[in-house]
Amino acid sequence: MNQNIQEKLAVLPAKPGCYLMKDRHNTVIYVGKSKLLKSRVRSYFTGAHDQKTQRLVQEIEDFEYIITSSEIEALILEMNLIKKYDPKYNVMLKDDKSYPYLKITAERHPRLVITRKVKKDKGKYFGPYPNVIAARETKKLLDRLYPLRKCNNPPGKPCLYYHMDQCLACGNEPPNESFYKDIVQEIQSFLQGGFKHIKQTLTQKMQAASEQLNFERAKELRDQIQHIEVVMEQQKMTLNDRVDRDVFGYSYDKGWMCIQVFFIRQGKLIERDVSVFPFFDEAEDTFLSFIGRFYLHENHPKPKQIFVPIGTDTKVLEELLEIDVHTPYRGRKKELVELAMENAKASLSEKFTIIERDEERTILAVEKLGQALNIEIPHRIEAFDNSNIQGTDPVSAMVVFVDGKPSRKDYRKYKIKDVQGPDDYETMREVIRRRYTRVLKESLPLPDLVIVDGGKGQMSAALDVLENELGLDIPLCGLAKDDKHRTSELLYGFPPAVVPLSRQSQEFYLIQRIQDEVHRFAITFHRQLRGKNLFQSELDKIPGVGEKRRKLLLSHFKSVKEIRNAKVEEITKLGIPHNIAEIVLTHLNEEKKEEDAKDES
Repeated sequence: MNQNIQEKLAVLPAKPGCYLMKDRHNTVIYVGKSKLLKSRVRSYFTGAHDQKTQRLVQEIEDFEYIITSSEIEALILEMNLIKKYDPKYNVMLKDDKSYPYLKITAERHPRLVITRKVKKDKGKYFGPYPNVIAARETKKLLDRLYPLRKCNNPPGKPCLYYHMDQCLACGNEPPNESFYKDIVQEIQSFLQGGFKHIKQTLTQKMQAASEQLNFERAKELRDQIQHIEVVMEQQKMTLNDRVDRDVFGYSYDKGWMCIQVFFIRQGKLIERDVSVFPFFDEAEDTFLSFIGRFYLHENHPKPKQIFVPIGTDTKVLEELLEIDVHTPYRGRKKELVELAMENAKASLSEKFTIIERDEERTILAVEKLGQALNIEIPHRIEAFDNSNIQGTDPVSAMVVFVDGKPSRKDYRKYKIKDVQGPDDYETMREVIRRRYTRVLKESLPLPDLVIVDGGKGQMSAALDVLENELGLDIPLCGLAKDDKHRTSELLYGFPPAVVPLSRQSQEFYLIQRIQDEVHRFAITFHRQLRGKNLFQSELDKIPGVGEKRRKLLLSHFKSVKEIRNAKVEEITKLGIPHNIAEIVLTHLNEEKKEEDAKDES
């Protein structure tokens, strides 16, 4: 713990508020809140912690705090700060989807549609449906049952659905408003749980059609009944009051938390959401923060009521969300919360093996790599590789790994501008200069480690630019390959020495993945560029010949050779000006003479 942190800890206030933890680059890496800042922030630097909290504390070089007047203000401020800084150690909810609704439009001839936007347009909305497939299947079923408009055809011009008795709006005598009013009421009743009555009515009609020996009609009704059973009765009713609710349950262990949300719509459990993530505060506070962000920052629609486990601060949530938050103590409602808790525990247990294996391959490998190099943990690694064929179309590429995982949004491609011929050292010098000049100019994050694909020469070129030209002190490594083009050795220091890494270690597998990825990215870019250049025609070099004229010439003459042997009059017949036709023939014949002269020499 540095002296700056010790001095700040001594004067922390015993008040509610938020705190922001920062790393050595002054980047906010964690945001938290507390009823008592003095106790919470001090707890990070005293006592024993699990592995994840230890990792966070190791990175903290400074912190700041903001005092609030109440816990609810601290919760709101925490969510806003997380959204602003996007700290890497905070809960990350990436689901920004909007849920679909079923809508009956308020038109003269109403339609049943699926929409993701609720507007004040006098339409009737039903939902939301967290499962879009359920929404589509429900609409498909209602389309079979009710003949609302399904086309834009004018009256008297029937569509295909009209002939199937599923769209009456385009007939010669469209239905009146009272007809649609009855249908809309039936659909509304259906979507609000009255489908059992409709199923019973259809069953009676099916039996009547069968008795009248109208077996084709009876079969149609039977199929409709089966669709109702599949779509609307595939789950048991969970609650009889048909109130829209979200039920939350959570479980935590070893610094990880799993939260399960059951979406109950019209009394039916129709979908669930599962989130697993590391946490660093008290479990109850993390749970509150999660629910706040779930609704306020992640576009999840609010139900009329949410259920939470015993011990949750319902008053804070009600004030924050402005909806009814309830802790059930008995009956079926309590069973639902317990079921969500049980599912969360099971999911967390199942994912621990995957989580631990992933950690071993990523962040733990990064930590061990830093230890092997005797440097700070290289959370951000930037790797470079060059690609060319005998100096033609030279390119370079950079990939970025953050905590052992590729950060593809930070990948960069470079067309080499100043280097002539196959000079790998100067190519590396150019791309390193361009990359980190821009980093300094735009105040972009600096890497903790730079890796170049190559040995002493490439390392020397890169280090010269970093230290002597730009004044940067960033650890630099080189990667050597064996005769089969596989990762062989990691080089570090000057003169470069081989870093002793076991070939079976996760840190060796990490640098292997980095080298494979930067090579793949560079060679793919080179192939794209080379392929594009191969398709360029000799005509592209001629002034006054653009893409349109090039296509016109090649489609008529079939090849550049035929164009060269053509006469000016033949070219002008295509609508190309006389002066451009002369330029084309002059250019092509001069090119031919140069090629012949090269062949003779």
